[in-house]
Amino acid sequence: MTSSPVAPGVAIEETAQLIAAAKVGGSPVFNRRGERLGTVEDVMLDKRSGRVAYAVMAFGGFLGIGERYHPLPWSMLRYDVDLGGYVVDLDRDQLEGAPSYATSEEVDWADRQWGQRVSDYYGVRPYWAEVP
Repeated sequence: MTSSPVAPGVAIEETAQLIAAAKVGGSPVFNRRGERLGTVEDVMLDKRSGRVAYAVMAFGGFLGIGERYHPLPWSMLRYDVDLGGYVVDLDRDQLEGAPSYATSEEVDWADRQWGQRVSDYYGVRPYWAEVP
């Protein structure tokens, strides 16, 4: 049994259908052509529904300088076993203009207007409007 580095003894085994949140962080994100776009840094969960709202992807910069964080609506990501990471139907140009933030910036995750802007940019329904 593989256990969590944060909570020793807590199983983080992966199955064909399930993955521990601790293992999602660090996963690569690719576009449809198989080009690596970035890395999932974290996931944001809706406390009430339990659904994943966003994968926060690190993108851009060089050696960590100028890197920005892009909240990707979780509904956009698909896991690809062959690539060993998540695939999104985006390219670098689309990410350059996408809603993002720097490490030094504060994000108000409770701001529904900001969340709507993220969803509108990617052309998906906001996580809070998705039917379970």
